[in-house]
Amino acid sequence: MTVGPPPSGRLPDGFAVRLDPAVQRRDDGATLLGGSPLRLMRLSARARALLADRLTVRDATTAELAARLLDAGLAVPAVVPRRPDDVTVVIPVRDRAPELARLLAALRAEPATAQVPVIVVDDGSVEPVVADGATVLRHASARGPAAARNTGLRAATTATVAFLDSDCVPRPGWLAALSPHLDDPRLALVAPRIVGLPAARPTWLTPYEHAVSALDMGDRPAAVRPLSAVSYVPSAALLARRAALGDGFDESMPVAEDVDLVWRLAAAGWRVRYEPAALVAHEHPAAPRAWLRRRAFYGTGAALLAGRHGSAVAPVVISPWSAAVWGLLLAGRRGVLPAAGVLAVASARLAHRLRRPGDRVPAGFAAGLVLRGTATAGTTLARSLTRHHWPLALIAAVVSRRARRVVLAAAVADAGLAWWPHRAEVGPLRFAAARRLEDLAYGAGLWAGALRARDARALLPAVPPRF
Repeated sequence: MTVGPPPSGRLPDGFAVRLDPAVQRRDDGATLLGGSPLRLMRLSARARALLADRLTVRDATTAELAARLLDAGLAVPAVVPRRPDDVTVVIPVRDRAPELARLLAALRAEPATAQVPVIVVDDGSVEPVVADGATVLRHASARGPAAARNTGLRAATTATVAFLDSDCVPRPGWLAALSPHLDDPRLALVAPRIVGLPAARPTWLTPYEHAVSALDMGDRPAAVRPLSAVSYVPSAALLARRAALGDGFDESMPVAEDVDLVWRLAAAGWRVRYEPAALVAHEHPAAPRAWLRRRAFYGTGAALLAGRHGSAVAPVVISPWSAAVWGLLLAGRRGVLPAAGVLAVASARLAHRLRRPGDRVPAGFAAGLVLRGTATAGTTLARSLTRHHWPLALIAAVVSRRARRVVLAAAVADAGLAWWPHRAEVGPLRFAAARRLEDLAYGAGLWAGALRARDARALLPAVPPRF
């Protein structure tokens, strides 16, 4: 599967970016620290003068600086919502007539999308789809959501295509918030935030799923690329530049075809963005059995991705320094002093790299970065023990008392840290139980997929990229 080549043109005049609120400014604004993975960028005196908290492109120089900030993950587009134009909505559907009717009604109820052309692709429904006011294309038999989206993509004639799954209901203003991102000529995809649609029949899982759905990428805008905080966006709702998608989704992939598309676009040089100001509600699964099956199904996609993208799908991304520290700490009391020594050496090496000519060695700053990275690695390892590698953790816990303590501590710490930001939405016991069940299901699917593909790369750690 191929995607289109990105254009060589720069960001247009008038395009504006603003620093991500999480970015730290040091040395009177000469050094920026932020992004995901974490990056440090030094600014020239001229660049520092151009950049306050917002930068508007006026010429080639400001265009280059804005692009560098975007690609480093240090800035986000400062967009103003506007009415969408030259867009077609593509809806893949199979046997969901009531949900499709609800979605079409939501599109027609919003003035900004009331006249937007809609293509509904019926992927082999038992009862042929009827959609008043929309073009309906039908597959004689089910070929999967990727094929259905591609059929709609090929039929569209507009410059942009908005994909919406039939179990979604967009909130007012969703497309207006996404459209300005396409002023960036290198932007291929932009995705909204997926939130939960109020459940008709809530279950004990509903509060958890609404708090931390696998489709919800959070409340912060971000660049989307492998091995970053937002490494993919779900295809439940996307706005795409039609020329960028080329052949579209890989129809041979029954799952994770959206991740694959994002990573192919990123590898080709396109930008992909996540815009949480745009909201699309999704009917999350509520029945526990269906929910667990869906999580296991998601897990099987990792092996497919590993076959196409290698270490980009690694469940653990950790530096050798952090791995050494945690390995020593887990060895017991005898490892504490050696671990401290590793931290000291890593801090000294980083301080040497960060030192600017004529300045003193930034020892404290470097030590803070190393400790921060080591703490992040610890949470990643705890997550791995309870999610990606729980079969190995279970075996270790059966044969070793120390391993049992480590696994229990990891499970409690992982659930507690993840629950705290959502403590007003769901109780701790319900959250912890649902998280452990979700991880067991995903991990089972992950291992089943790897065994089926005879490819262990989806289970192996990776070293973070260097910039």
